[in-house]
Amino acid sequence: MEIEILAAESLGVRGLCCYVKTKTRKILIDPGIALGYSRYNLLPHPFQVAVDERIREKIIEKWAEATDIVFSHLHGDHVPLVQANPYQLSINCLSKLAPQVKIWLSHFEELNNLEKTRFSSLKERLEKNYCFINSHTRTHSDFHFSKMVFHGERDKNRSKVFMTCIEEDNFVFVHGSDIQLLDEEAVQIILSWKPDLLVVSGPPLYLSVKMNDKLLQIATNNALLLSNRIPTVIIDHHLLRDYQGLDWLRDTDSKTKNRVLSAAEFMQQPIMMLEADRLKLYRYIPVVPGWHIQYAKGLVNAQEYWDKGNNMYRKQN
Repeated sequence: MEIEILAAESLGVRGLCCYVKTKTRKILIDPGIALGYSRYNLLPHPFQVAVDERIREKIIEKWAEATDIVFSHLHGDHVPLVQANPYQLSINCLSKLAPQVKIWLSHFEELNNLEKTRFSSLKERLEKNYCFINSHTRTHSDFHFSKMVFHGERDKNRSKVFMTCIEEDNFVFVHGSDIQLLDEEAVQIILSWKPDLLVVSGPPLYLSVKMNDKLLQIATNNALLLSNRIPTVIIDHHLLRDYQGLDWLRDTDSKTKNRVLSAAEFMQQPIMMLEADRLKLYRYIPVVPGWHIQYAKGLVNAQEYWDKGNNMYRKQN
């Protein structure tokens, strides 16, 4: 089994996109991307946009090769959108799609109103083989889906996601999507699959108003429970939108016998938490006034900022 993480916060963008190649399948999970439209009252820095462009191209390439595409939920950093902003993956970029590809997603009745609207607009543009996951379609010989679990803490008003388990040659990979380690039921489902490798979203510590001490303790306990029983645990996405998340990741790793790391480290790439660094990027690499308006119109590109941003991060590392 070959596993590649294409998008995550430690790789410079919002997302948790993975590409898994087995002997019989090429599975693209959560092929979406975003940048956080406003952070610190600033639009994405053009270096973020340059990184975003390159990751978008990788997702598009894998989309064309896939036998299976999984939408764990229909948030804009996990699926392509019909009405994408300039920093998301637009459905217009995805004309190439293998004819027999299967697109797996939640049963329509389990979607919230926003997700139903998004699915309807996607279906108009992608007339493909949709596989709605329900009690009869959750289990296959090498491919399993969980029941719907909470997107973060247990709350009847929260949206839900499903998780994906892939098995081959006694190796088990689990994509935990956006559970944020805040609901014990989701954690118990993961443990029941006995994964060798887990990719999962961590708690959104950057949302200090929502992340109280109780939720933080729940996430910490669940992270330790998982990492003490799973050889490799990759925790990223919401967690690494600021540097206290990286500190939490390091602390968790120090308390377990197994590996706990970011997506960038798993991919053997330098950590680039560009959303957390947005203020610094604006400070050290000034942005031409009106650049974002020009970019949205297709009148400028981000190449100049790609070079400057890479130089800045090379000096840091």
